[in-house]
Amino acid sequence: MRLTREHEVIQVSFLPRLFPVNVYLVEEEDGITVIDAGMPFSLKGILSTAESLGKPITRIILTHAHGDHVGALDGLKDALPSAEVSISSRDAKLLAGDAALLPGEPQTPVRGSVPKGIRTRPDRLLEDGDRIGSLIAVASPGHTPGHMAFMDTRSRVLIAGDAYQLHGGLAVSGRMRPLFPFPALATWNRELALASAKRLAELEPSVLAVGHGRMLRQPAAAMRAAAADAEQRLRPAGGHL
Repeated sequence: MRLTREHEVIQVSFLPRLFPVNVYLVEEEDGITVIDAGMPFSLKGILSTAESLGKPITRIILTHAHGDHVGALDGLKDALPSAEVSISSRDAKLLAGDAALLPGEPQTPVRGSVPKGIRTRPDRLLEDGDRIGSLIAVASPGHTPGHMAFMDTRSRVLIAGDAYQLHGGLAVSGRMRPLFPFPALATWNRELALASAKRLAELEPSVLAVGHGRMLRQPAAAMRAAAADAEQRLRPAGGHL
């Protein structure tokens, strides 16, 4: 387990060299907001890190409902029954194990590890622009239909879930990186993922914090370059998207 701090955001990285799975603890005046819940074995590390900060965990937010982001959710809720659990209204269906697509969505199958048997149900369903403490929710569909990123309004640290990856090289969700192909393989719709990546780059974050890989300072130019690379790969030869 590796801890890295940027402003009020602490990255807790599990298996950081082999298969990094990141959970984020965001310090607020009244407590800690946990973003994502990693794997089942992440529970102890999340709780011990919060204890070391001397503040209670008051909120749990999920960027999306893939298994490597919700694995310790039930354990966290059992240990912290008063903590508010939030997820986008769209990915709440995935959290409940329902991978059916909605009318009007691209009818490509949802990919990745849709969880089965998660007992915890969200207390709050999020929409684009909602505030959660110091965080603002930014809809970023593509990796999953209801994927969300979260910007800390105090420092402009952007917790982007799997909209980007940094392990194996900076890439937009859906752009294959041979050294770490798993986010690409688990991406539902590459066109929407690209549009979301462009939107996130336009936010000019001070730090990019992702689900897999280290945090990156002053990332906007690199994010735009990664989006341009993904767009080039998506564009048919001699044509346009």
